[in-house]
Amino acid sequence: MHYLKLLITGIVILFSGSMYSQNTDTTFSQNAANTLLTNAEKNRVTMGMYAEIDYNQQFGDSVKHAGNLDAHRLVLLFAYKFTNRATFVTEIEVEHVSEIYIEQAFLNVKVNDKLNVKGGMLLIPMGIINEYHEPTIRNGVERPNVDVSIVPTTWREIGLGISGNFNNASLAYQLYIVNGFLGYNGEGKFRGSDAYRKGRQKGAESVISSPNLSAKIDYYGIPGLKIGFAGYFGKSQTTAFNGMNPDDNYLMETADSTVISIAMLGLDARYRYKNFTARGEFIYSSNKNTGAYNQFTGRDLGEALLGFYIEAAYDFWPMIANNTNHSLTPFARIEKYNTQQKMTDQSLINSAYDRFDLVTGLGFWISPGAVIKADYQMLMNKVPNSNAVNMFNMGIGIWF
Repeated sequence: MHYLKLLITGIVILFSGSMYSQNTDTTFSQNAANTLLTNAEKNRVTMGMYAEIDYNQQFGDSVKHAGNLDAHRLVLLFAYKFTNRATFVTEIEVEHVSEIYIEQAFLNVKVNDKLNVKGGMLLIPMGIINEYHEPTIRNGVERPNVDVSIVPTTWREIGLGISGNFNNASLAYQLYIVNGFLGYNGEGKFRGSDAYRKGRQKGAESVISSPNLSAKIDYYGIPGLKIGFAGYFGKSQTTAFNGMNPDDNYLMETADSTVISIAMLGLDARYRYKNFTARGEFIYSSNKNTGAYNQFTGRDLGEALLGFYIEAAYDFWPMIANNTNHSLTPFARIEKYNTQQKMTDQSLINSAYDRFDLVTGLGFWISPGAVIKADYQMLMNKVPNSNAVNMFNMGIGIWF
C-alpha cells in the first residue's frame, strides 16, 4: 500500500500546524441536497440552481485541436416540506443542453438529529466530489479525474437507508442499501479506461439482481479538519440470468461470468485554516471474477483500481481588499490513478491507464455563489515516449 502511505504523509504535511476553525460539521460548505433540507425547515417550497459553462482547449503537441465550448451543466433544485419531519428533495440536471437526468430524488424523514430515513435516488457517499460537486465549492473547471475515472462521479442509484449526526462524538454517518452497477446487459459495460463509469444506472429502469451496501463515516472533532471513510460492497447487476433454468449448471456458470464482486474503500480529508484550504482523497477498489468477465465480454477491466490526489489552495483577496464577499484563490493539485492497478491477464494491461495529472489554476469568486475559473492541466501516462496532453480550461460557475 505504498500509495496510501504517500497520501497520508502528504495530508499530514498539509494539515500540520495549529487549528482554530469552528469545531462543527458546518466548517465546510454544505452540498445542494443538505442546503435544500436546511432551507426546507423554514419554507414549504425551496428552489435553487447551479450551473457550469466551460471552455476547453487542448494544445502542446504537433497537431491542431479545435476548442470546445459547452453549457456543461444546468441543475434545477427543488425541495418540498410535507411536514416538519418529511421533505422531498430533487435535482434535475440538463447536461450539454440536450441530455436530461435526475441527479437526486429522495424522501427524507427526520426522526431527530441522530436519525434520518431516506428513500429514492441517492448519491453514493464515496470520496468528496460525488457529494460536493457544485462548481462554487470546488477548485478547477473540471472535476478531479480520480473521481471521474474510478469513483465514478456523479454516481447515484436507487436505494433506502439512514443518516445522521452524533455531535457529541463529532461523527456523521450514512448507510444505504442500493442497486449496483449494471455490468452486463447483452454486452460488458465495464472496461479498463474508466472502469465502472458506463455501468452507472442513474435510476433509469435500473436492473437489480443483488443489493449492494454503501456506507460512510465522517469525523469532524478536530477544528478545521474533516475526515471521511467510505465503503461500498456488493456485486454488479446483470441481465444474463433472465429466463434461465436454475438447474442448468452450464448456463448458470456462463451467467456467473458476467458478475463482478466489488469492494471499494475511500479515505478523504478536508482542512481549512484561515485563508488556506487543502484536501486529499484516496480510493482503492478490488474486483473479483475479472478473468471470467473479461474473457466472456472481451473487456479489459482491472482486478484492482487505485487513485489519489492532494490539493492545496490559498485565498489572497484579504491581502488586496477588505471585501469579504470576494475570493481570489490559486490552487494546485496532483493526481495519480490507475484503472488497471492489478490485472488477472497481463496481456490486457494498457499503460495509458496508469496516469498522473498536474493541475494548477485560479478562481475569482465575485460572491460565494458566482465564480470565474481558469486552469492548466498536464495529463500524463506510462506509455513509453508519450507526450503529456496539455489542456487549458476556463469556465464560470453559479449556485443559488
